[in-house]
Amino acid sequence: MRHLGVVVAFSVFLMLPTAMLSQYVAPTALSVDKDPKGKDETRHIGLHGLRGSLVDHTRNHGKDNRIWSRAMFEWRDLYIYLPPGYDPRQQYPIMLFMHPFSADERFFLSVVPLIDDAIVKGKMPPIIVAAPDGSLDGTGGSFTKPGSFFLNSGAGSYEDFLFQDVWDFVTQRYPIRPERCAHVLAGASMGGHAAFNLALRHRQCFGAVIGIHPPLNMRWADVDGNPRAKFDPRRWGWRTGFDNPKEIMATYFGTATIRTANVIQPVFGVGEEALVNIACNNPLELLIKTRYQNGELAMFVGYAGRDEFNIDAQVESFLYYAKFKGIGVAVAFEPDGRHDAFTMLRLFPSAFEWLGPLIAPYAPPGPPVFHPRFPAPAEIPPAPSIDTRWPAPAKIPPPGPPPPFNPIWPATKEIPPPPPRQPIAPRWPASAEIPPPRVQPIAPMRWPGLGI
Repeated sequence: MRHLGVVVAFSVFLMLPTAMLSQYVAPTALSVDKDPKGKDETRHIGLHGLRGSLVDHTRNHGKDNRIWSRAMFEWRDLYIYLPPGYDPRQQYPIMLFMHPFSADERFFLSVVPLIDDAIVKGKMPPIIVAAPDGSLDGTGGSFTKPGSFFLNSGAGSYEDFLFQDVWDFVTQRYPIRPERCAHVLAGASMGGHAAFNLALRHRQCFGAVIGIHPPLNMRWADVDGNPRAKFDPRRWGWRTGFDNPKEIMATYFGTATIRTANVIQPVFGVGEEALVNIACNNPLELLIKTRYQNGELAMFVGYAGRDEFNIDAQVESFLYYAKFKGIGVAVAFEPDGRHDAFTMLRLFPSAFEWLGPLIAPYAPPGPPVFHPRFPAPAEIPPAPSIDTRWPAPAKIPPPGPPPPFNPIWPATKEIPPPPPRQPIAPRWPASAEIPPPRVQPIAPMRWPGLGI
């Protein structure tokens, strides 16, 4: 029971930003149908300070409005973010956002304010974001069934759920740009692995990928076979087995441990099966085996220097190979960050700012950007044209002769000559006038008693 309490406490720790935001979330039904599921009518969630809108296709806010998954043959949760000033007559880029392990679609509630803020401040153009549930049990927050990695496996057809059910649901209801460069995959932790894995395998459909804390080389180990070793290119090895279900993958608070049986086995299997499945979906090995060429994907990685899962070593091995092959990767690094939601939320703004120029050609104009301390854009007078401040080039008079010289002092001939030099009276008389010194004779000295 003591270990169960620690696990529950750590689950709460990972979801803390979502819990803090949940107090501001209140469901506001724009149109509610009598049928509780499967209808096109949507409910929007009122999130404090959000300029865009969050469409609710979940059962988290008092009404079951989930979408039907043909791949999973069950109802699944989904959030859809619409940017400020959303216009259905315009076409928008799209981002598929995948949550971390031990979480579900509710993690997106802590990320969507960052996306909204980047759009409002003009750092990223308007974009539609879909955030589905990728947990194994449909509830999240459990280390016994942490997550699906959004892959087709014995745990379920989660990749088909993402690329068929979610994709079709969003593209049939919202105007999405068809170009691959307008399609983005993004995720954190487990979702970051999924984003890179799926983007590398389907890069004909996606132009950019973002991973925060992504396990990019799940087969990292040093030459001694230690997967917990820090990255050193001189001691690079490959992991050759996942046979021990009790192997510790991470430790939190000194007592909470996450083991291979919790993360690897539900999706990848055990032993030789796990090794083969991980190798087939390992982002670094996909980079090597698919003969990736620089520029085929725009890639962004954010990671921390004190990661409890040692993901910093995995990321650095990925970056080392990419640099060796001349592959460009944008990187954000938190030296003292950890594998937690707080560090993730500090890294996401850099990712969104990096993404902005890449998708700008495929997005409609964003909302006007102005500071509330200054007048609204309609009240700002237009700037004066150049002609009102300076004469036109044709009106500038040609240069004339230089003005006459105006010296500060009068001409030389007007300066009076200096007065004649007066002799200087000596302080002492001349040598000839100095009298000779007077010499006084010295009387002989007598010493009494000596007879001298």
